[in-house]
Amino acid sequence: MRRIVITQNITLDGVVDAEQSWFDVTADTEQGRELAAVTAEHAAASDGFLVGRTTFEAMRGFWPRQLDDRTGVTDHLNRVRKYVVSTTLDDPGWDGTTVLRGGDALEPEIRALTDGDGTDIVLTGSITLGHSLLRAGLVHEVRLFTYPIVLGRGRRLFPDGWRAENLSLIEQRTFSGGVTLTRYAL
Repeated sequence: MRRIVITQNITLDGVVDAEQSWFDVTADTEQGRELAAVTAEHAAASDGFLVGRTTFEAMRGFWPRQLDDRTGVTDHLNRVRKYVVSTTLDDPGWDGTTVLRGGDALEPEIRALTDGDGTDIVLTGSITLGHSLLRAGLVHEVRLFTYPIVLGRGRRLFPDGWRAENLSLIEQRTFSGGVTLTRYAL
C-alpha cells in the first residue's frame, strides 16, 4: 500500500502559502544545501507527486526550466508520476502526468492510487487539496519544515475545525539556519 505524505514549508504561525516570499528552496546556502539533502532522502522514498492545478501549473512553469538545479527537484519531478487534481485541465503538458478529476471522485481516485503498487505519493503546496485529503482521512504522514518566522497572515496548512489527536512523532531535526523538520504519522 502506498502512502499519502504532505510535505510543507511552514512558518511558526502555521502559514504555508508562499505569497510573502519567505523561503527559497533553491538558495545556495549551508541551510539550503542541508535542506536539499534531506529533500533528496525523502524524494528517494517516493514515486508519486500529487498537486492541485494551480500548484501544478506553477511548478510546470518553473522546475523543468531549471538547467543547473543543485537541489535535485527537477530530476525528481521528471522521474516520478505526477498526479494533478483538476476539473478543467485537459493537456497537462508535462510527461508522466495523470489528471485526476476530483470532486466527488477525489476519494476513490486517491484510494485507487494508494491501493496500487509503489512508494510514497507526496503532496506539497496545494493547500485546498491538502485540506480535502486531511478531512477525508487520506493522509498518512505530515512532514513540516518549520521556518523561524512569524508572518501574521496567510493560508494555513490545517483546515479550520479539523482536529487530530495522538499524532506520532517519527522524526525531528534542526538545521543550521534554525529550520526544523518534524514528521508525524497520522
